[in-house]
Amino acid sequence: METLKVIKIGGNIIDDEQALQLFLKQFADLQSPKVLVHGGGKLASRFAKKLGVEVKMMNGRRITNAETLEVITMVYAGKINKSIVSRLQAHQCNSVGFTGADGNSIVSVRRPVEDIDFGYVGDITRVNTDVLAILLNNAITPVLCAITHDEQGQLLNTNADTIAAEIAIAMSSHLKTELYYCFEKSGVLSDVNDENSVIEHIDSATYKSLLESKVISDGMLPKLTNSFHAVSNKVANVYLGTPEMLFTNNSKFTTIQL
Repeated sequence: METLKVIKIGGNIIDDEQALQLFLKQFADLQSPKVLVHGGGKLASRFAKKLGVEVKMMNGRRITNAETLEVITMVYAGKINKSIVSRLQAHQCNSVGFTGADGNSIVSVRRPVEDIDFGYVGDITRVNTDVLAILLNNAITPVLCAITHDEQGQLLNTNADTIAAEIAIAMSSHLKTELYYCFEKSGVLSDVNDENSVIEHIDSATYKSLLESKVISDGMLPKLTNSFHAVSNKVANVYLGTPEMLFTNNSKFTTIQL
């Protein structure tokens, strides 16, 4: 059975021209079926500041008002997504870039207001695996940005880590699926200032201990929350680390287990 790799890349890779070029070349060479999910929050924040739009974050997640939604739509679905797709085409990796609205691929509901009003932020309710399967069965790589929709004409900012996890979960009913969170660190670090302090295996008990000791930073929380959600829902394996973990046998990374 083929293994589908759902791979999410973060803003630090997108921001580093050399790192992005290398990643996309190596990604294009992967022979297994694959889906790429990208964020781009740092670039969106820079554009927002240039336009005088205030950037607000809470627990590692962006608060999205109407102005912010306009900015991230332009940056995620436009500049970043199409740039990635064009570069993959240059490496002979046929790909299609889209939001969750395209092909009705990812449906969300606007997050209800509880303690915090996150604004136009979506919580995923459905992944249309038929659309993804059509592309994958025709050797076309889906490239999704961090925007979904509510089927009522409203786009919604949606955490890219969550999108990757939900795609992996949904596709696991069709294929053996692995989820990779690729970012600038070698994995989850016990000491954020020490690249060699990678925690190579995290299970539920370790995760609870890390949370209680506040070792995990805000930006890592969504990744770990989604990692455990994925492995609890039939995703075969979840890995966190630099892109090298995909392409070399000697890189360090973190593996998530129940």
